[in-house]
Amino acid sequence: MTGETIKYQRKELELKALLEITQAINENKNERVLLNIFKFTCLVHLNIKSLVLYVYNQQEQFFLRRISHQVKEKLPEEIQKGDVQENKELGKLSLSLSGEYSFAEVNIYVPVYHKDKMLAILFLSTKDEDAGLDLDFTQALTNILVVALENKRFARKQLEQESFRKEMEIASNVQRMLFPATLPNHEKLKAKVTYIPHFSVGGDYYDLIQPTEDDVYFCVGDVSGKGMPASLLMSNFQAALRTLLRSGTDLKTIVEQLNLSIFDATKGERFITFFLGHYSYSQKKLTYVNAGHNPPILCLNSEDSAELLEAGTTILGAFETLPFLELGEREGLDHFVLHLYTDGLTEAMNPQDEEYGEKRLLDYINQCRDSTPEDFHIGLLEDMEKFSDGVPGRDDITLLSLQFN
Repeated sequence: MTGETIKYQRKELELKALLEITQAINENKNERVLLNIFKFTCLVHLNIKSLVLYVYNQQEQFFLRRISHQVKEKLPEEIQKGDVQENKELGKLSLSLSGEYSFAEVNIYVPVYHKDKMLAILFLSTKDEDAGLDLDFTQALTNILVVALENKRFARKQLEQESFRKEMEIASNVQRMLFPATLPNHEKLKAKVTYIPHFSVGGDYYDLIQPTEDDVYFCVGDVSGKGMPASLLMSNFQAALRTLLRSGTDLKTIVEQLNLSIFDATKGERFITFFLGHYSYSQKKLTYVNAGHNPPILCLNSEDSAELLEAGTTILGAFETLPFLELGEREGLDHFVLHLYTDGLTEAMNPQDEEYGEKRLLDYINQCRDSTPEDFHIGLLEDMEKFSDGVPGRDDITLLSLQFN
C-alpha cells in the first residue's frame, strides 16, 4: 500500500469522524451522547487506542474529567487550574499532581485553546505508532466538541436565568398583593409606610387590619431568605394571620399558632422575626407581642422619652413550642405615635463602615416628635441618605409609622 493510499484512507476516516460529531451537534444531542459519540469516533476512525478528556469548568476553576477509556491507571477526577502548566515552545505539559496519579498510559496530550485560555486537554495513546496521528485534526475535532459543550452550558445558564427572572417576577407580584392597597389617613389614624426592597423581591412584610371600628391590628416582619420560597412562606403566614385575627383570638394564641404553622411548614429551616400590635380605641389600650424583631418605638408626647416595645418572645419558626411568651401592654393611650421598622433601616452603612444604628434613629425621632408620618418619612430618608453618602443598602428597608388620635 502506497503512502498516498494510506494518506487518502486516513483523510477519509477523519472526514467520517468530523461528519459524525457535527451531525450529533446539529441534532442537538445531549452532553452525555455527544461525549460518547466523540469517544467512539476517535476510537473507530482515528488511530487512537486510549483517551482521557478533561474539560475546564469556568465556575469552579478546575478541569473536570469527562471521558476515560482504556486507562487502568488511577486518574484524578479534577485537576486544579493552577496545577496545569504548558510550555508551548517545547510542546510539554506539566501537571502538579500527587504521587498516586499517573498519565503514563496516555503519553500524548492535545490542548484546546480559545485565545489564551485553555478549554480542555485530551490525553491519548495510539494503536499503531507507525500509522501516525494528525494532531491538528484531533485538536480541531476536540475543539468542536468542547465548543458545543460550552454552548450547551451557556444555553442552559440562559434558560436558568430566564426561569429565575420569571420566578422573581411571580414572587414580586405575590408580595405586592400581600401588602395593604391603601393605609388609613384620617383624623383618628394616620399611617405611612416606606418600603424599599433590596432586590426585586424582599423578605420584609407589613400589614394593617381593621376588623371593627374599635380595633386596629398592625404588624411588621422579616422572613429569612429571598425569592419565591420567602414569598410563599410570607403569603402563607399572612393568610394564617388574617384567619386568626378574624376569629377574634387573643394575641398570645395568635403568635403561638403562627409559630406552629411556620415550624410545621419549614421544620425549623426558616424563621420570621415579627411584631404584632393591637390598639383598642374604646379601652385606649395598646397590646403587643415582639417575636425577636427590632423593637418598635412608642412616642407619647414631646416631653417623654421614646419607649422601645420589647416584650414578647423569640423568633417564630425556630422551635415547635415557644420557650417563653410575654404580652406587652400600655394603657391610657389616646394620642401617640408608633414607628415599626426592619433591620435594613438601622443597618444602613456609611463609607466608614458605621451603621446608622438605633441611637441615630432615636435621636432623629426625638427631634421630630411633632411631624406628621408623611413629613417624618421624608426627613428620615433624607437623613439616612446623607449618612450613607452613596453606600448602597444591604437589606430591605421597611418603616411603618402610625399616628393615633
